[in-house]
Amino acid sequence: MPAPLNRVDTTPELPSTADVVVIGGGIVGVFAAYYLTRRGLKVALVEKGLIGAEQSSRNWGWCRQQNRDARELPMSTKSLDLWERFAIETGEDTGFRRCGLFYLSNSDEELSGWARWRDFARSVGVTTHMLSSAEATERGRATGASWKGGVFSPTDGTADPASAAPAVARAILKLGGTVHQSCAARGIEIEGGRLSGVVTEHGTIRTKIAILAGGAWASSFCRQLGIRFPQASIRSSILSVSPGAGSLPDALHTSAVSVTRRRDGGHTLAISGRARVDPTLQQFRFARQFLPMFARRWRSLAPGGLEGFRSGHESLARWRLDRPTPMERMRVLDPTVDEATIALTHARALELLPALKKTAISATWAGYIDSTPDGVPGIGEIATLPGFILAAGFSGHGFGIGPGAGHLIADIVTGDEPIVDPRPYHPDRFGGSAWGKVADF
Repeated sequence: MPAPLNRVDTTPELPSTADVVVIGGGIVGVFAAYYLTRRGLKVALVEKGLIGAEQSSRNWGWCRQQNRDARELPMSTKSLDLWERFAIETGEDTGFRRCGLFYLSNSDEELSGWARWRDFARSVGVTTHMLSSAEATERGRATGASWKGGVFSPTDGTADPASAAPAVARAILKLGGTVHQSCAARGIEIEGGRLSGVVTEHGTIRTKIAILAGGAWASSFCRQLGIRFPQASIRSSILSVSPGAGSLPDALHTSAVSVTRRRDGGHTLAISGRARVDPTLQQFRFARQFLPMFARRWRSLAPGGLEGFRSGHESLARWRLDRPTPMERMRVLDPTVDEATIALTHARALELLPALKKTAISATWAGYIDSTPDGVPGIGEIATLPGFILAAGFSGHGFGIGPGAGHLIADIVTGDEPIVDPRPYHPDRFGGSAWGKVADF
């Protein structure tokens, strides 16, 4: 896989029982397992491929409050504190730091939108600074251009996508939890109307609680259980460049391109929102529910190809629990890079920050960003299947809010006071229309 990723150990033997089984080793799954293990529960984390190998290692690494939808902002704020606390609690390094996020613009409309968000953020205790033209131009001097204005959010930051999920998995192992890679969950067993076990390719784990944190695979897994979870994915391509650009902002966003400093001194380059839509039968199934989202985002999306069909993550097929599933045929979802997007991204970055001309492209990769119809994740127990908790559809925001989401999931399981109000995230809302409810992000 082209996206950098640290590796972690796998627990040799699958347990026969567990208090909780977490399905999916991305950032949300590992943090859910971590917080549950810290509370003394026996937790087994099963991952069909490698910990953090899909979208959790393929994102920008931003951990932000800035411009968050009102429903996600409380979780974003809590997550920033939890990122810091995790390092203190465990001694593990996720690469998190509050370097601040910097936005530049020459659009009056965009600046007005940021100012409105600033006013809203103040009402909930979040600090963000609108920058005048002179301030934005001075802070953005690496661009060599003049700017109408900007935003600086000093308490936001970044973490390292290559290190974060593996670091949390190591913490789980230290606490006595188990981590099982190359171990796909094929389905569940039910007794007396509630969940009683998770069937994996290596055997069944008896448990009363399972958490599905399966990322882009979640909807097809739910389909096996008769659960309708509307989910659609887009294919996003980004690149990294080598060190050598000198002093640039740690995390800079413009409408043309966004740039993030990497731990090795290089940078990740991406165009926000730009992606390919690879048609699948699952997308056609949920097309009506995604019309509001498409109406909001269509300008940044382009038609894709047959990549989605080949990958198998949005299959409508039914599979047997005693035979290999699509997840075992595609251990790591590693889609083809859109070379046109890579070329455009690199060209825009060199134009924005001339110092990047001293660097070379070091890697390119793509990933599937799974979304819900309103762009807010689905987190909560499924009413028709007691013991089955969904945690998916993070719509490109999962990395930054992973700690908060994991903590909330642990709260739901243990019955503790929830870290944030869980109601805006509950999957029951997908039974209604998303018109007028699509997240602003």
